[in-house]
Formats: sequence, structure tokens, C-alpha cells
Amino acid sequence: MSTVTAPPTRSASPARPRARLDWRLRFAALSAIWGFSFLLIKVGTDGYAPFQVTLGRLVFGTAVLMAAMAVKRQRLPRGARLWGHMAVAALLLNALPFSLFAYSELTIPSTLAGICNATSPLWGMVLSLVALSEDRPTRVRVAGLGLGFLGVLTVLGAWQGFHGLDAKGTALALLASFSYPVGWIYVRRTLAGTGNSHLAMTGGQLLLATAQLAVVTPLFTDVPRHFALVPLLAVAALGALGTGLAVLLQYGLVAEVGPTTAQMVTYFIPVIATAAGVAILGESLHWSTPVGAVIVLTGAALTQIRTKRS
Repeated sequence: MSTVTAPPTRSASPARPRARLDWRLRFAALSAIWGFSFLLIKVGTDGYAPFQVTLGRLVFGTAVLMAAMAVKRQRLPRGARLWGHMAVAALLLNALPFSLFAYSELTIPSTLAGICNATSPLWGMVLSLVALSEDRPTRVRVAGLGLGFLGVLTVLGAWQGFHGLDAKGTALALLASFSYPVGWIYVRRTLAGTGNSHLAMTGGQLLLATAQLAVVTPLFTDVPRHFALVPLLAVAALGALGTGLAVLLQYGLVAEVGPTTAQMVTYFIPVIATAAGVAILGESLHWSTPVGAVIVLTGAALTQIRTKRS
């Protein structure tokens, strides 16, 4: 889901030639995996505490990446300073947003959580204007920002005084989506160009996030007296597929078709999350939810448009 877990650097190796259908299939798979992640979080929290869901997710996700590193015979990065920066990135891009989404879905539907996740590009633009001096606003991007937040207000039913909306759960989901661009900017400033592979950096990052949750979880939760099977399977799928496999798919897409095309997956996630929540979990769908989601995605897309400098 988002939104991603590793340093946003391009691969230096040339993309391998593949059939067009092949990357489209992987693009569709990535969209589905991340779209269903919000449903899996909801199912997981039916049997386990949010911190336990997040810890399980990170354990399974890290296991997938460690296995991939072993197959490719790659080692974890070295250097105390590098691991210090990776620990901050792990908090901002993994441990914190994963936990916030898990807590938010205790009180809000998975459909709303998925739509809140789509606001990350909007927060990202606001932060980049402040933190990245080379990223200047244009009229189109500012219009997209305004349109995006209008969409958020539509989803939340602002004209009804946010009636029936759990403010705390919604705020947690929006805070989770805000954490991603904060983490991306931090990574861009501290971890870009380290010379390590994407796989090694992400493997180390997830390992650190797992360690962070392993420390926090026992402080706020008790050991489960019994292990509910369906929620456990949901957590395992959330980690192995939604975190581990999804990252591998994403990097393959970035290397093959470029980051711009690969990032388009962001706009399919809330659509799939909404469809899954309604069809499988039976969550209610108000007209303002899909309409607002379309407005949010349109605004987010406009914020990504950059004009060439003369």
C-alpha cells in the first residue's frame, strides 16, 4: 500500500526486455495485493490487537525479503550511520503507518482507510514545497491539491457535519497516509545514492521495523490466549503478499517501465479496496464515498504533473 517501503532511487541496470502483457499482469497483481491489504487488516484486527497485526505483518514480510536476499546472495547494508537513518525510515514508512492503519480500522471501514491512503500524494506535495527547494508549485499542481482536499471533504461528508463518522479512526488513517511522504522526503535526503541495492536496503528497513514492533507490542498487548485461524491467515497474507511480494513486484516494475508508470498503481488501490470492502465484508457505501474518491484521485494525479523547465 502503500506506498512503498524503500528508498525512491532508480535502478542503474537496464530493464530486461519483457512482453508488454507480462508487466501489465504484474501491475494488476500489485494493485490487487495492495488494494486487498485494507480488507486483510480489518480481518486481522477481528482476532488480534492492532500492534500484533502489524508485528505479524512485518515478520512475514521480512521473511519474504530475507529469502529473496538469500536466493540472490545479497547482504544487508553496513555502517552504523546508515542503519541509524534506516531505523528512522523504518519507523516513518513501516512501523508507524502500518500500526496507525491497523488502529484506524478498529472503528472505520476498510473502504475509508483505503481512500485515506490515496491522500499521500496530496500530503507529499505540501511537504515537498516546504522541504524540497527544487520542487516548485505550478497552477495545475496547486489546483490539484485544492481539488484533492475537496474530495476528502466529500468522502467525509463535511456538509453533514461529518455525521456518523468516527473522527479518531479517520484521523489515524489520514495520519498514516501523511507519514509516508514524510518518510520519503527523509529517505531522499539521507539514503539516496548509498550504493546498496533496493532489496538489501528494504530488507534491512523491514528488519528494523520488525524489531521496533517487537519492542513496542509486549508493552501494550497481552499474549493471545488462542490463535484465531482466519485472522492469522489474513495477517500472514498481509505480510507475505502485501508487504514482501508487493515490494519485489514494485521494484521489478520500476526497473522495467519506470517509476512514473509504476506509481500509477496508487490510483487503483482505493478502487480495489472499496470494491473488496463492499463485496466481501459487506461494508456500506454512500454515494459520497465513490464520488469523493474520484475527486481525490483526480487531484492527486494533477499534483504529480511537472512542467519542463525551459
